[in-house]
Amino acid sequence: MECRREIRPLVQSTNRLKLTCELLPQKQTKKYPTLQDRGIKNNAAHTLAESFKITNEVKRADDFLRKRIKEGDLQAIFLLGQLYFEEGCYETAFEEFNKIKDTDIQALYQLSVMYYDGLGVEVNPALGVEYMNRIINSDDTRAQHLKFAAFYNLGRASFEGFGLQQSDKEAERLWLIAADDGNPKASVKAQTILGLFYCRPESQDLQKAFFWHSEACGNGSLESQGVLGLMYLTGHGIRKDKYSAWLCLKEASSRGNVYAQGHLVAYFYSRKLYHSTVELAQRVVQYDNIPQIAKETDCMPSYIAKGIAMAAFYYARCLQLGLGTKQDQVEARKYYYKAINMDRDVATDLHFQVIMEII
Repeated sequence: MECRREIRPLVQSTNRLKLTCELLPQKQTKKYPTLQDRGIKNNAAHTLAESFKITNEVKRADDFLRKRIKEGDLQAIFLLGQLYFEEGCYETAFEEFNKIKDTDIQALYQLSVMYYDGLGVEVNPALGVEYMNRIINSDDTRAQHLKFAAFYNLGRASFEGFGLQQSDKEAERLWLIAADDGNPKASVKAQTILGLFYCRPESQDLQKAFFWHSEACGNGSLESQGVLGLMYLTGHGIRKDKYSAWLCLKEASSRGNVYAQGHLVAYFYSRKLYHSTVELAQRVVQYDNIPQIAKETDCMPSYIAKGIAMAAFYYARCLQLGLGTKQDQVEARKYYYKAINMDRDVATDLHFQVIMEII
């Protein structure tokens, strides 16, 4: 009897994903490690310096900004809130933003995100949506650079049915406005999410998916660069092109796209480059802080988990068979379990390929 198995879609249905808000649009500056990166938990502003010596630079910035505030610099209030928002000290950030929400459009934007996601305040999606609508309807010239991001966030609310009535059609309309036909100054996050939206079975249009991922990739989206590599590899939405697939996956992988790294592990394995398979997989399986990776790369946590699951499964297979590394059944079992824990669907699909002697 012929064995048949449903082929899973190119990417996971977006309805199963937890989307994230668009960050406050601002000029790129040198990124320093945050307090959370250093393992420091959220604390009120007045206890930061007392509890941790490493927070001296934050304390100095706090003192400087509070001095400017006393001198009447209203912009310093926003900067103080932003300082603590970026450090993950959301309660303090909320206090500062809330003081100027009626006069500072950027503070209003940050409050919208905080209410929607429950950062430093009780979750209130309706108020978050209300604030985003105030931004897109504002005549204030200072709101112009925020509007694309606000349209993305409203699309997210419509898609999730959280703060707005659920509607895929309305979410698509709002994201198309936010993406602005690939404008690099628009919402690149919206361009990426449209690529994912058109990959899912419920709204599949792979040519549109390829277009939006191409636009987003050209505008710097790491997530879209990884998906483009997979589309080239499988011939979804574009003719198969293994060389272009290799270039996209390699570049995305080097930039920290874990989903691309997982597929690159699979690519090495399929080409019988077992030493390269093991070398990359050994690095990927060590990842354990998915939220932090998602924050640093702006990639979806669910796809990061999928990338780790793929790397763990192929590494386990190499350990089981002694391919590119010393055979070790105990270690192989350990990494098979890790693949299952990271993403059961990925592990199940790869296990089926083992049964079918594909891998």
